[in-house]
Amino acid sequence: MRDALLGLLEPEVEGLGLELVELEFAAHRGGGLLRLYIDRPGSTIETGVTVEECETVSRHVSALLDEKDPVRSAYTLEVSSPGWDRPLRLLRHFEAAVGERIKVELAVPRNGRRRYTGRLEAVDDTGRLRLNVDGADVEVGFAEVAKARVAPE
Repeated sequence: MRDALLGLLEPEVEGLGLELVELEFAAHRGGGLLRLYIDRPGSTIETGVTVEECETVSRHVSALLDEKDPVRSAYTLEVSSPGWDRPLRLLRHFEAAVGERIKVELAVPRNGRRRYTGRLEAVDDTGRLRLNVDGADVEVGFAEVAKARVAPE
């Protein structure tokens, strides 16, 4: 469902001159929550999206979702900025976060460990991420990452 929603909504948000940073869908009894994190390409936390931009995306996305009806159950749509602990979904998100402290959750545990928190030191041309975790370098392949966020200090 997540990939289908990303495929449907990403072009709509980009058509408004914004970026769909991340999408979360949490289904629960009695309804669900569809949360979109949007940003302006090249923005910083200080120059992020406005409330008006969130409202515009909400109107456009809501109309598209009503038309295509990809979510069969009741849900609430929420549109917001990614905030200080912004999600990292695309390789370019990681490249922009070099030097930042991040939290990474691997899809498959490595040596019994799934979660790493440390400073993102580099992203190479092959998509390898190098983190400094408690003074030790840890390399993670972009394809190994299930979830990641900036972890402000």
